[in-house]
Amino acid sequence: MLKRTALVLALAFAPHALGDESPIKGFTEAGAEAQRLLEAEFDSYIHAEDLQGWMRELAAEPHHAGSEHGRRNVETMRRLFAEWGYETNVASYDVLLPTPNTRRLEMLEPHAFVASLTERSVDGDESSESTDLLPPYNSFSPDGDVTAELVYVNYGTREDHELLARHGVSLKGKIAIVRYGRIFRGLKPKMAAEYGAIGCIMYSDPADDGYVRGEVYPVGGYKNDSGVQRGSVMDLAQHTGDLLTPGWASVAGAERLARDEAPAMAPIPTLPISYADAQPLLDAIEGEVAPAEWRGGLPITYRIGPGPAKVRLTVRFDWNTVTASNVVARLDGAVWPDQWVMRGNHHDGWNHGAADPLSGIVALLAEAQAIAKLDRRPARTVLFAAWDSEEHGLMGSTEWAEENAEALREKLVLYSNTDGMSRGFVRVGGSPSLAGFFNEVQRDVQDPQTGLSVADRVRARILATGDEAARKELDKSGRLPMGALGSGSDYTPFLQHLGIASANLSIGGEGRGSSYHTRYDTIEHYERFVDPGYTYGVVLAQVAGRTTLRMANARLLPFDFGEFATAVKSYLADLEQLADGKRQQTERNNRLIASGQFAAALDPTRALGPPPQRAPVPHFNFAPIHNALAALDTAVAEQSATPSMDDATLERINQALHTAERLLTREEGLPGRPWYRHQIYAPGRDTGYGAKTLPWVREAIEHRRYEDVPAGVEAIAARIDALAERMRQVAELAKAP
Repeated sequence: MLKRTALVLALAFAPHALGDESPIKGFTEAGAEAQRLLEAEFDSYIHAEDLQGWMRELAAEPHHAGSEHGRRNVETMRRLFAEWGYETNVASYDVLLPTPNTRRLEMLEPHAFVASLTERSVDGDESSESTDLLPPYNSFSPDGDVTAELVYVNYGTREDHELLARHGVSLKGKIAIVRYGRIFRGLKPKMAAEYGAIGCIMYSDPADDGYVRGEVYPVGGYKNDSGVQRGSVMDLAQHTGDLLTPGWASVAGAERLARDEAPAMAPIPTLPISYADAQPLLDAIEGEVAPAEWRGGLPITYRIGPGPAKVRLTVRFDWNTVTASNVVARLDGAVWPDQWVMRGNHHDGWNHGAADPLSGIVALLAEAQAIAKLDRRPARTVLFAAWDSEEHGLMGSTEWAEENAEALREKLVLYSNTDGMSRGFVRVGGSPSLAGFFNEVQRDVQDPQTGLSVADRVRARILATGDEAARKELDKSGRLPMGALGSGSDYTPFLQHLGIASANLSIGGEGRGSSYHTRYDTIEHYERFVDPGYTYGVVLAQVAGRTTLRMANARLLPFDFGEFATAVKSYLADLEQLADGKRQQTERNNRLIASGQFAAALDPTRALGPPPQRAPVPHFNFAPIHNALAALDTAVAEQSATPSMDDATLERINQALHTAERLLTREEGLPGRPWYRHQIYAPGRDTGYGAKTLPWVREAIEHRRYEDVPAGVEAIAARIDALAERMRQVAELAKAP
């Protein structure tokens, strides 16, 4: 206790403590003072009662894409934005959205069992008693009726499949049962099919999301034994948006692929189930006892199989075309109306969707209302968007971004995203050039539980409980981390496809349980376990509002490409370490396998065998990237632009800065997935949500496609060289008389 008190006191009097008058990036001294007064006025208009009122209206009934209450919510939000003075429109797109008409899972051997495939209502949660709920299913599973033995594959990652093969177990002609977690759900059936599976069952294990973590709903907030995580199994690593219009907007008259031509459709029938339904299936599997790290929290012996558990899995869908409706509100800028700052959060949910997504939507509404009330209109145009059909594949945002791509590339300065929240710590991911900007934003918002700034609270967490690498980086730079973005929310089309600087903001770490994508994501669950009193909803509105207002009002746009260069150097160092480590491991394993020592170290009474020998890992030439980064360092060091420069010069500099991220994209995209154009970060082919930095080269090494590395190095270096040239142009503009 004494150590914690000392840490809090030290942080409270640190140089970056809340309330100091440190400069704000992009503002003159007088401008920063005026901006702080504006933000104080903004804060005065944010009220928890407003967030609660909107939540109770929007989450009163299920509001999935295409639902009646979803349409009412669109009209409610359109009306609110219009009342506050925004020019508001509803942008609609026709997208493919399946709903199930048949879901059946029965065990045929060694004894009969029929899965319930239902979630029960619970006492004290009136919303959970709704009758018009979407049942548990995985959208973009194909229709199918398959019968086969079960094989347990842990989380279904690439590493899990490789270990399964070492146990001598084949998935060919089998049905995989995997637990949720570690990777995006859509990659689990995809990888299972690569290894020969004909069906996939997914469940949430209580070790990950259930009674092992804490008390279950309704006593506590964690998933009870009937809870099921719904969700799309569309392959988001291929593209986002409408399944049938990859890369172009799904508007009237648009060309559409046939469903069997869609590259992002899941390959095998897939169904999510509860851990109550999973337990009898897993308990009936025999064969090798699962490795220790594969064992979950159910009171059974986890085994791999195959069989003797044999199941029949049947899923069929109505393949509907549904109208996805985005609400887009605009407030024209008073000084630079052709430069835009955009905020977004999706509004569709799996059923009531209180935490996901409406906790983010009500914070966005609070932000928009407060900005509209300010005495001074933002200098740049501000846009707010409530996106539809995010849950099925980021459809509303992607279709809108594809339709408006030309204007967005020309005018959009920043896209910032939220997607639900909880109590705890502010988290920011995004373009590395924004790292310093977001450190300042977090410095100037107060954490309601401790009185510290939210930045100092995050700093305390890293110092007290973070891993060694995170602590060392914080000690070295003094900056809070800025995570790279992969996919999984509506920033994806802006950043990964169009090359627009983007950020994703969230709060979490102290919520008491999760209702993620279940029947129980209700107002009742949210107000008890996620954000009681809507305290952190106010914090999210304050952080996001400062993000919008500072970017909208800055005389000099606060991008720092020195921060970008630093981040890419760390990505490159990780990549070099990956290559060296893989080379050493491959050499060592090959020696041990060839000499028989690997096999000799294994239990001869067990099926686990040694891994296969691998091709040697060559030495790679990363010099082109190093040289490009050195050129970028030089160009950034020559910059002398300040917010006190004349308006005409700053306008040219700002135009050069806000379009600079576009230079990091490549029209042809990444190998095998042309929709993803950004060459510095992308969602991983084998992770989905998780980001892969320098993805062309990193994944070529990870997947042992070594022949692809040189072209990837050249492509990355060329994009960084283009950015260095842009920074030289900015430096020349700043020097011009």
